[in-house]
Amino acid sequence: MMLVAVAVAGLVAGIAGLSIAVVAHNRVNQVVDECGEMLRRQLQVASGEVDERALRDLAIVHYDALKEMSGHRSFSLALINAVGDGVVVSSINGRTETRTYAKAVQGGHAVETLSPEENQALRAARLGKGPVVSMDDPLPDFGNGARTPTASA
Repeated sequence: MMLVAVAVAGLVAGIAGLSIAVVAHNRVNQVVDECGEMLRRQLQVASGEVDERALRDLAIVHYDALKEMSGHRSFSLALINAVGDGVVVSSINGRTETRTYAKAVQGGHAVETLSPEENQALRAARLGKGPVVSMDDPLPDFGNGARTPTASA
C-alpha cells in the first residue's frame, strides 16, 4: 500500500512538473514572438519607415466659446495619423462647468459635423501647421462638415 501511495505521489508530481514545463514553454514562445515584433518595428524605424497608424500631426486652436469667459480658455485639438484617421477633441470651458467632446476623423474627414474651430484645427493638422494655430490663420478648406455616409451593398 505504501508503495502504491509513493507511486501515485510520484505520478502527480510528474504531471505537475510537465504542466509547469508546458506553461513555461508557451510563455517563452510568446516572449520570443514579442521580441521579434519589437525588432521588426525597430528595423522599420531605423530604415526610415514610419507606421502610418501612429499619430503624427496635431493642431490646437484656442478660442472664447462662451461670452462669459475671455482669455481663450476653450480649445479644439486635432490628432491624426498619416492616412488622416484620428480624433478632434474639444473642451468648452465656462465659469462653472467644462464640456468635453471627441469626434472621430476618418481619411481626413470628420464623421460628425465640426464646429468652425474644430474644422480649423483639423485643417491645420492635415497641413502640418500645428501645434498652435489661430482662427485668423488662412487655411484651405478640405470640405467642411461630416463625411456623408455611403450606401452599402
